[in-house]
Amino acid sequence: MRRFLKTGICTAHLSLFAALAPVQATAQFDGHGPDAWQVTGIASDDWLNLRMGPSADYPIIGSFSSDATGLTMTTCVPFMSESQGIMLSQAERNLLDLPPRWRLMSNGQSHGWVAARFLMEATGQAPPDQTSDRMIADAVSLVRRLYARHEQSTRGEALAPLGASRVRDFFMADIANDLAQTQWQADPLYNAQDMDISNFRVMPDPDQPMLRGMITVRAEFSNFRQPQTVMFNLRADPVQPNAPMRIMRISHGEWSIP
Repeated sequence: MRRFLKTGICTAHLSLFAALAPVQATAQFDGHGPDAWQVTGIASDDWLNLRMGPSADYPIIGSFSSDATGLTMTTCVPFMSESQGIMLSQAERNLLDLPPRWRLMSNGQSHGWVAARFLMEATGQAPPDQTSDRMIADAVSLVRRLYARHEQSTRGEALAPLGASRVRDFFMADIANDLAQTQWQADPLYNAQDMDISNFRVMPDPDQPMLRGMITVRAEFSNFRQPQTVMFNLRADPVQPNAPMRIMRISHGEWSIP
């Protein structure tokens, strides 16, 4: 069987500038911090704006109420990875000249960028559990729809989900164009050229379905009676309106897309 797209996983990173200015700031490491957040510093008769990007210059695409809680964070900017943070002393962290922080937040239904100064660690625990459950269910549903649309397209009953007109319905915008232009040497969802699929099912990853806003979903099936597992990683896509849940990576064991 021929394999294709033997590419590594690309992740965004931020270089730390050598010049330090005497401004007090704390860099939050990606993958660390509260599991749930709540709105703070907003009048009871007001609301917190959700924006399309991490700045007040971006359009407003939604809002959280002044008492919203159980919010989950996908990422924050400026970004600093854990490995970068370990290399800094506490004094250097305190002297980093960072711009105001923005966080990509979700309550399970609305998604958008929020100024960090209006967020604090949530005091309750039930709402984040409910939010996580909804996000995981949305992710599983999206992967199921991807396979269903793919099967329909092979029969000529629907447009291909990796085609230019539909790829953003399922994948992150920053990889959508590349996927739509790829000439596949084998089926990208089954990692095979010839298929006899049985025992197909899609489920949340039982080991760690959600970590800091990234959701992992498994597709399990047999192809010619040989068991196969495909892993999907999903996040909210801040580039698309209302930051919908989208696929950022598909892993077939030793290789991945993208």
